[in-house]
Amino acid sequence: MSDTAVAAKPRPTQRKPQQRRTWLGLDRDGLMLAVPALIPVVLFSLYPLLRGIYLGFTDAQAGRAATTEFTGFENYSQLLGDSYFWESFRIGLIWAFGVTILQFFASLGLALLLNQKLRLRWLARTLALVPWAMPPVVIGIMWRLVYHPNAGILNSVLRDLGIIDSNVEWLSSLSLALPAVIVVGVWSGMPQTTVVLLAGLQSVSEELKEAAAVDGAGPLQRFRNVTWPALRPIVTAMTTLDFIWNFNSFSLVYVLTEGGPGGSTRLPMLFAYEEAFRYGNYGYAAALGNAMVLVIGVFVVFYLRRRYREEG
Repeated sequence: MSDTAVAAKPRPTQRKPQQRRTWLGLDRDGLMLAVPALIPVVLFSLYPLLRGIYLGFTDAQAGRAATTEFTGFENYSQLLGDSYFWESFRIGLIWAFGVTILQFFASLGLALLLNQKLRLRWLARTLALVPWAMPPVVIGIMWRLVYHPNAGILNSVLRDLGIIDSNVEWLSSLSLALPAVIVVGVWSGMPQTTVVLLAGLQSVSEELKEAAAVDGAGPLQRFRNVTWPALRPIVTAMTTLDFIWNFNSFSLVYVLTEGGPGGSTRLPMLFAYEEAFRYGNYGYAAALGNAMVLVIGVFVVFYLRRRYREEG
C-alpha cells in the first residue's frame, strides 16, 4: 500500500426526524392553519345550532324584559299536540317529495338531451343554468308576476289557447297554490341536479354503449343496463340532498305566498318563522327547529348508510 493513503471521509450523520407537535392527537401546526377557516363555522353554524337546542328547552319570549326559564320537554309535548305543526309537516313532506321527484325526472330528461350532439349545445347548456344564477327572492318575485291573475303571462297564454275562460287565482286558491309553488320549486332547482346528472352521463363509457348497440340493445335497454347502473350512486346522493334542501326551503315559498292562502303552503320552516318573529315564541320555535333537525338527521343517516353499502 502507498504511504500516502487517502483518509476515509467521515460518514454524514443522519438527522433524526423532527418530532411533530401535537395537541389532542392532532397536528398543532396544521390545526393553527385551519383555525381561521373554523372561526366562521363556529360563529355562524355551530353556536346558533347549540343556542337553538338550548332555547328549545326554555320558555324564551321576545322582549327585553322577558325572563327565560328552563322548561324541559314542555315545548316538545306541546309540539306533539299542535295540529298546526302536523299540518305544516304534512305540507312540507308533500312539497319536498313533489319537488324532489319531479325535479329529478325533469333534470334527467334535460341532462339526456344536453348529452346529445346537438347544434348550439353550448348555448343550451348555458341557458339551462340561468335559474341557478338567480337568488330565490328574485325567482319568487318573477313567478308572482307570471302567476298574476290579471297581468300574468300564464293566464294570458291559457286564455289565448282557449283553455280557460276567466282568470285563475293561482297563488290565492286553496287547491292550486301548493301545486303552483311546487312548479316553481322544480324550475328553480333543476339546474344543479341537471349538472350533476350530466356529469354522470359523460362518465359512462362510450365503448360499453357501442358494444350494447352492436349486440342489438335498443335505447331503453342501453339506458337500463349500461347508463343507469353508472348513475345509480349519483342519483341516490343527489335525490337525498335535494330532499333535504327542499324540506328546509323558506325564502322561495315565503316570497310567493307567505304560507297562504289559509296555511295551504305553510312549510315547517315558515311555521317556525311565524312562531318566532310574528308571535315572539322563541322557545317554541326553537323546539320546532330542533324537531326538524332530527327529521333531517334521519335522512342524513339513510344517505350515509346507502353510500357506505355502495362503496363497500
